[in-house]
Amino acid sequence: MKCLTLQPGIRSDTMEALKHECGVALIRLLKPLEFYQQKYGTWMYGLHKLYLLMEKQHNRGQEGAGLVSVKLEAGPGEEYMFRERATGTGAITEIFDKVHKQFADSKPDKRQDPFYAKQHIPFAGELYLGHLRYSTTGKSGITYIHPFLRRNNWRANNLALCGNFNLTNVDAIFDEITSSGQHPRQYSDTYIMLEQIGHKLDREAERLYRIQLNKGLKGLEITKAIEDEIDLRNVLKKCAPQWDGGYVICGLTGSGESFALRDPWGIRTAFFYADEEIVVLASERPVIQTTLNVQADDIKELQPGQALVIHRNGSWELSSIIPQKASKACSFERIYFSRGSDLDIYRERKNLGKSL
Repeated sequence: MKCLTLQPGIRSDTMEALKHECGVALIRLLKPLEFYQQKYGTWMYGLHKLYLLMEKQHNRGQEGAGLVSVKLEAGPGEEYMFRERATGTGAITEIFDKVHKQFADSKPDKRQDPFYAKQHIPFAGELYLGHLRYSTTGKSGITYIHPFLRRNNWRANNLALCGNFNLTNVDAIFDEITSSGQHPRQYSDTYIMLEQIGHKLDREAERLYRIQLNKGLKGLEITKAIEDEIDLRNVLKKCAPQWDGGYVICGLTGSGESFALRDPWGIRTAFFYADEEIVVLASERPVIQTTLNVQADDIKELQPGQALVIHRNGSWELSSIIPQKASKACSFERIYFSRGSDLDIYRERKNLGKSL
């Protein structure tokens, strides 16, 4: 099956058929880790929920899986962004085994201490991003397993990116970023998109730097102001109009900003849930229902062209990044990856039976 969209002004000879059907999971904890320790008996609440979200979407990750975590309270000289990736059908189990092995050096009582965990234990963070890769005809290997990282000494400029997507105009985007002076080290849609978003993120940070400098701020005052005021909507609005294809793109910054953006045709799927404790996004609604034990009506669908943006301070908003276009829902998503337990899929199947 192929899903293909063309935009006016883009040459058809640069187009590719959509190739990848993957899964994403994003978690933002809105309370300190000690809150989850007290209420749920473990500060690993977010990590456990990420595992469930990924395992329940296992059919989307037959080639590999990866995860990234961000600590919001790390001090200078301390690592704040952690990643694990693996290939194969057992990748989910493998990456979480690797994560838990990093706790082994800590004594049992220390492992249960959220304050100790925040300072000393990798992956003890407030932000989690998971990816499951299923490449139907694309390239394979650990190099192509998401999330991808773009590192920088400034936390706000660090970027982790993953998605359920395939760009159909990679050549055009590659030409655009190389013409700006960049020299990508790989030629893949994910890596090229990482460099494009990263470049615009750098420019956004520089814009804020000049503003704060003119206000008379210095040193760490400027850094804090940039981290508090950086706006990923500006970044996405400069990048996304150039993307052609089906996608749900998710990203985290080292300073604690995060986002998920859906293509304007609604080719790929994304659903989210939010309350006072947590914000969760995944490729499928039922996995959020069963992971968090919430009702279907409490879970919202991310609309075509819309982004869910979660700020460093825990506030979140929905923002229209690209105008919604004609619906081009992918049949692969609606059939192969669909679940009869999904409210919309159930209704569609009932209506199909009624029509027959």
